[in-house]
Formats: sequence, C-alpha cells, structure tokens
Amino acid sequence: MEKKKILFVCLGNICRSPAAEGIMKHQVEQQGLADQFCIDSAGIGSWHVGQLPDPRMRQHGKAHGYNFNSHARQIQLDDFDRFDYIIVMDDENLYDVQQKARNTDDRQKIIKLASFLQQHPGQKTVPDPYYGGDKDFELVIELLEDACDGLLRWLLKG
Repeated sequence: MEKKKILFVCLGNICRSPAAEGIMKHQVEQQGLADQFCIDSAGIGSWHVGQLPDPRMRQHGKAHGYNFNSHARQIQLDDFDRFDYIIVMDDENLYDVQQKARNTDDRQKIIKLASFLQQHPGQKTVPDPYYGGDKDFELVIELLEDACDGLLRWLLKG
C-alpha cells in the first residue's frame, strides 16, 4: 500500500502547521496507521527556517499530550511532487500556495484544513494565534484536533 503524503502549510511554520503535523501524527499513531502516512509541515515564508515551533504552541500542545518538535522549513516547488495533499490554514495561505503551483495538478492538491471541521460549523479558517493569547492557542489546538480527525476520516474513506 502506498503511503498517503500530507503537507500542512501556514505562514511561518511555527504555530499552526507544526501543530497540525503533530496532531495528525498522533491521531494516525493512535489508530495504528503511522506506517500508512507521511506527514510534514512547511511555511510560506522563510523567517523561521530551522526553528522549533513557537514556545507557546509547544506549551499548549504539551498540555494536550502532544510533542510539537519539528523544525520550520519553507515550502518548495518539489513539495508538489512529493506530497499528495497540501493542506493550508487560511485564505491567505491558500492564495500564496496557489501562486506557487505550476499547473492544474499542483492546484488540485491544495485544500483548506477548515473544510474538514466537523464540530465547528461556520469556521472557515484555522486562525493564526501568533499575536494572540492563551485562548487563541487553545482554539487553534481544538480546531486542529477536529479538522485532523475529519481529514483522517476522509482519507480513510478514499
């Protein structure tokens, strides 16, 4: 069986996308499916390349039993070849990644994570908590848990 390859993308790859990566990895491990997935994350910009996720996100993740420990990297053109799905957090990420797409095949891989939310009707994005406080980071983790669960269910059906 070929692995499903997922890349989560946000602006800087220090809050939302590494948290989504960690939560999705946790969910597939909990279901005994880790060998069926390749999960990574990247950022639109290069500001934080090489850094661990934001300390606030790591702290909130740890409180929920997650270990967000990937190092930030910037999305590259070859990611369109390496991944089946490029999952973005908001409309700005969607636009930016679409601008990097080389063709229709690339664009068809780009999906907003919020489209997989099950418990948050009307929520259209996973908002950036970077300039917010504790409640903003908690909301992002709650949204990511919900959306990653919906994404995993969708992938397993397909």
